[in-house]
Amino acid sequence: MSVEGKKKVEIIDENSHMMSGADILVQALVNNGVSTIFAYPGGQSIPLHQALIRYRDQLRVVLPRHEQGGGFAAQGYARSTGKIGVCMTTSGPGATNLITSIADAKLDSVPILAITGQVSTKLIGSDGFQETPMTEVCRSITKHHYLVQDIKDLARIVNEAIYVATTGRPGPVLIDVPKDVQVDQCYPNFHEPMNLPGYVGETLKATDQEIATMADAIIRAKRPVFFSGGGVVSANATKELRKIAELVGIPVVTSMTGLSSFPRDHQLCLGMMGMHGTCYANHTVQNADLMIACGVRFSDRVTGKVSEFAKFARVIQIDIDPSEINKVKSINMSIIADLKDTLARVYEYLKNMKFNDMTVWHEQIRGWKEKFPVGYDESPYPSRLDLILTQYAIETLSKRTQNTDTIICTGVGQHQLWTTLFYHFQKPRTWLSSCGSGTMGFGLPAAMGAKLARPEATVIDIDGDGSFQMNIQEMATCYTEKIPVKVMLINNQHLGNVVQWEDMFQNGNRAHTYLGPIDDPETFGKGNGISPAHRYPDYVEIARGYGWEALSVAHKSDFPAALEQMLQSDRPFLLDVAVPYREHVLPIIPPGETVNETILHDTRVWKME
Repeated sequence: MSVEGKKKVEIIDENSHMMSGADILVQALVNNGVSTIFAYPGGQSIPLHQALIRYRDQLRVVLPRHEQGGGFAAQGYARSTGKIGVCMTTSGPGATNLITSIADAKLDSVPILAITGQVSTKLIGSDGFQETPMTEVCRSITKHHYLVQDIKDLARIVNEAIYVATTGRPGPVLIDVPKDVQVDQCYPNFHEPMNLPGYVGETLKATDQEIATMADAIIRAKRPVFFSGGGVVSANATKELRKIAELVGIPVVTSMTGLSSFPRDHQLCLGMMGMHGTCYANHTVQNADLMIACGVRFSDRVTGKVSEFAKFARVIQIDIDPSEINKVKSINMSIIADLKDTLARVYEYLKNMKFNDMTVWHEQIRGWKEKFPVGYDESPYPSRLDLILTQYAIETLSKRTQNTDTIICTGVGQHQLWTTLFYHFQKPRTWLSSCGSGTMGFGLPAAMGAKLARPEATVIDIDGDGSFQMNIQEMATCYTEKIPVKVMLINNQHLGNVVQWEDMFQNGNRAHTYLGPIDDPETFGKGNGISPAHRYPDYVEIARGYGWEALSVAHKSDFPAALEQMLQSDRPFLLDVAVPYREHVLPIIPPGETVNETILHDTRVWKME
């Protein structure tokens, strides 16, 4: 039963009555507007789950089938809404199963609260059963972390944790709660002031001088470009960015996390830049005289050879986190401030100004678009085989869902990279993917969380067969919790991204990248490029075993109807799409190289007979 929209429980007065630590924690979550939690029980979190039962009319508890799945579901909830995502586990292995999803949230700046049970305080440090020092383990992968040792601190800590996770640069916060703290009782103080010395959570504002200096740089620029990152989405600054871009005529390139920060079909949008970005985005950055970097961290997958990246551009970086300034790329000017407010004020400064004519700059970009279009080559495959290429499948899905309320999640691999090229995102918070960490298994549980947060939207996980199996057990959660997500499974029987790197950088030598039986010729790269006639495993049968609707499709002529069947279903649905594995994601800039070394075409000379 969904509890979205229900009236929030009144905050209990600190002098009302005694409460257990478990009840205090859950009440504090409710007080902070939390209405959904992904929680897997165990010995050291039983009191917490008993408390959750007492609040079940206010807080929906979703039982994932693996703690990592619960962590990624919390991320999907947070990424699709901007609200806090909450997950809970027991101690020891239950807690350590959350680590990957916590680290992933840290790299992509996602606000989640991870609550873990812990052995009683008197046992901490004694190697008690299922004891793991979570605050120590997670010290470098959380924005903040707590080990609660006094029940009287618990209400304040929950308030602080949610505040820290959701303010400034968002990120994951951990609360580790010993079992004796959960069962102890006290009179709670839900109004106790937060104790966060040195932490600045309130919105920082740019100075008037900074606004004027940035605006002046835009006025004088002849070849400007916006570099829009995930911070633009987090700051809810997409409209402000678009207003300046349209006012001045500034083209926009995005990072992977910023893919949905600017409408892909807008004439000023050049798509994603970097290793697998569009060639015209990369050439634009390489030739710009001004780059305005908004909420980005200059990942190595973006910059390539740093000394050559945006070499001729004056770089202005706007970020809420001062640690990102000059971390990778030397910056000419930095503004440590809230993006939304900064861009709004810059627009007000610029709206009555005159700018340089951008006609020549736009013509140059148009030339790169014509020379380096985003596309794919079907010629190596005989038409009689009627094969489905991943690029075609994603492009078709994009066209079909452009005018619908659709959220796309992905796993990690070639399907993720092709999605960045061939799915056209038009609205923020409709693109959920593990970008900084590149975590396989992200897609299905993230889709699960997004669908619970946004039940009115169609939520589709575009996944690869390797990535999908990492958290396939969450199919059970979707069925039992009645979460009708859809999975378009790109099934090539291989770890496609690694296969591509084997082809490009290891002379095609196959090293454990085939996912089928070990005695198959495919194991040693002796296959035909399509993959074996009998695919393993049978995902349709597995899906049906989990109670899902499922369909398999292998021919291009059958794909549109199969896609429509998936989209029209009101149940969890898996569409197993058989694709050849010999495809490479192109273009690609080899690691550490520049746009001048871009590989545009498949370096293998082959044609299937």
